Amino acid sequence: MNKTHYKLLVVDIDGTLLDKNGAISAEDKEALAKVSQAGIPVSLSTGRASQACRKLIGQLSLDGYHMFADGAIVSDPATGEEVYVRPISANLVRQIVEFVHRNEIHLDLFSSARYFVERETWASDIRRDFFGLQPVVADFNQLWRQERIIKGTLVVRSAEEKARVEKFRRHFSRRLSLSMTKTPAYPEIDFINVLTIGVSKKKALEALARHLGLAMAEIMAIGDGSNDISIISSAGLGVAMGNAPAEVKAVADYVTLDVDHSGVAAAIKRFLL
Repeated sequence: MNKTHYKLLVVDIDGTLLDKNGAISAEDKEALAKVSQAGIPVSLSTGRASQACRKLIGQLSLDGYHMFADGAIVSDPATGEEVYVRPISANLVRQIVEFVHRNEIHLDLFSSARYFVERETWASDIRRDFFGLQPVVADFNQLWRQERIIKGTLVVRSAEEKARVEKFRRHFSRRLSLSMTKTPAYPEIDFINVLTIGVSKKKALEALARHLGLAMAEIMAIGDGSNDISIISSAGLGVAMGNAPAEVKAVADYVTLDVDHSGVAAAIKRFLL
């Protein structure tokens, strides 16, 4: 396969581009700039909401479409154009809110543009400090009537909280997709994305590929988490980071260096440039 075959590069963020300090290496940054200069679009594919990616998108001077919320929405944040979106139905958001109130579970909610909390907590402090997100304090009992919710997030760190989330998972197992994401900066915290049933990074990528007129075989994807398995296994070239767990590496065509050794740049040099 010659290096010009791939016409889209898809890259995960946390643990792939960003290390535990939330930093991207100069080598990775330079490699991505060269990919863009070569006329190959770069799309981020992340569990994060779009609001939590603005700083990085600006830092990398990326334009075009990106996949957010584990694939619940594919959009161009600069224009607001949406290629694909699978929000949680208003009635289901209402049921989620009622359940978390009854069971004392911490929930954040995200529309395509805003991040909502019921009150400021240690979790909103993390989002502000690490992700650059400013929370909007809202009444969740009314919010489902007013906003289109793309995803919720359960923020969990204690064993007791994990047990409550397991109860949530069992209750909504047939109606919601739950995917756990972590960020290297907070290894002790689980961020569990709550999405409408059937959402995946793969479905989002397929929608973006159709929109761009590309075959999946023309796409190179790089990731490190279990939520990346669907795109690593379905892209024309799937690359796992050296810091990825065994189940992610098992579906990859190639395993690159870890995030602390600019694995993204190493894969780009090998297969794209």
